[in-house]
Amino acid sequence: MLGVILAFPEKRWENYTLPVNEEPIVRLTERRLLTAKRIHEVITIVRRDKLKTYSLHVSNPVPVTARNKMEALLKALPDEPFFLVEGNMPLIMPFLVNYLVGLFYENEPEALIPVWNDGSAEVFHAVYEQDALRDAIESALAEGYKSFSRVIEFLDYEPVSIEELAKRNPKVMLSFFRVRNSLDVAFAEKTIEELKARGEPF
Repeated sequence: MLGVILAFPEKRWENYTLPVNEEPIVRLTERRLLTAKRIHEVITIVRRDKLKTYSLHVSNPVPVTARNKMEALLKALPDEPFFLVEGNMPLIMPFLVNYLVGLFYENEPEALIPVWNDGSAEVFHAVYEQDALRDAIESALAEGYKSFSRVIEFLDYEPVSIEELAKRNPKVMLSFFRVRNSLDVAFAEKTIEELKARGEPF
């Protein structure tokens, strides 16, 4: 399956090139995604004016001009199902990616999205059928929504309980960790060293 990284900042503080162990988080995110056996290729959606920067860090940057993440994804939507992740999630677990992609192929829903017990959905750590997502984004934009999280209102998606998965393997929780500031960087670096010590590829 195709992996899609969204590294398209909407807010001034969003920085997908923040260094973790002297490497940009977007590069670490791409590397982790490619470690998953079910991911054969990864593209990274970036701002057109930042193409030069991201060309140094990721293998397949796709430049777009858009007002927000939802529009950016719509403009760069691939023509096949894909696994979506945000570019600041370098602790993504390949085994979880493989599991979610496998479930998607088995059940063939419009989308397969991990959800927390409180009902909130991890829309940036999910598998999507491209045509269904295109319709959902267009419907959300037509309603005036700007946040990508609203697309779930227009999708017939299959939820996957994060807490239930974490009961079987606590490392599942690391997949949803986002690096946003220096404290997050410190946690990510410490965690990466611990995972490396256990033989995890980074």
